[in-house]
Amino acid sequence: MERRRGILQTITTNLVVVMATVATMAGEELAPPPPAPADAGFVTIFDGRSLDGWIEEATPGSMPHGDDRPAWTVEADTLACNGLGFGFLRYARREFADFTLRAEFQLPERSNSGIGIRTCPFDAVAGAGTRPSFHAYEIQFLNDSHQPPSPKSSGSLYRYVAPTVNAIKPPGEWNLIEVTCRGPRIRIRLNGQEIQDFDQTTLPETRDKPLRGYICLQNHCSPVRFKHLRIRDEAAIHEAGEDPAAH
Repeated sequence: MERRRGILQTITTNLVVVMATVATMAGEELAPPPPAPADAGFVTIFDGRSLDGWIEEATPGSMPHGDDRPAWTVEADTLACNGLGFGFLRYARREFADFTLRAEFQLPERSNSGIGIRTCPFDAVAGAGTRPSFHAYEIQFLNDSHQPPSPKSSGSLYRYVAPTVNAIKPPGEWNLIEVTCRGPRIRIRLNGQEIQDFDQTTLPETRDKPLRGYICLQNHCSPVRFKHLRIRDEAAIHEAGEDPAAH
């Protein structure tokens, strides 16, 4: 009898330990979820296979004589610009107001390109006023690694605002850029460094720039490659009760 009682006590003790362990594990499972991943809410605007949603806008007559090849093609999951002519590749499906854009880009030697934000369709016949750098903003990309920042260096809001640091990588390396626009405030991170935190109302020449418009990529007569273009509607995130500045 005593032996049976001891066995039952041992079984009971072990059962209590197991139940306590299960309860602890259940408690861990019910703990608050981890923060949302950094890419939460982003949608892809380049599918890696086609130019669906994109429109090429070029200066008439800027292509080499007799050459009617498109300046932009899709190669190995990247948007590749061959540098023929001058113009822009615009994402035409919608305009954006408050947003965060992420993209990777690669510049070869002697390359010149950029990203237009909150801009209008490019119309060379109508004049330079439809270029992003006049109508809204062009974020400049150049092969000027290690050069001092200026209003025309890589990462500048071209001709208006110099970056705090020139964070562009040497030719041939991939760069990662993140652009966040919220009202008049524009924040830019390039390769992990914050290079712009600008309120456009603080400069007379920018205070009336539009607060919504298109995204476009520049062909400035030289090759460039883009990939992993993603965008998040910050207005929708804000309405959902999240703080875009926290991401």
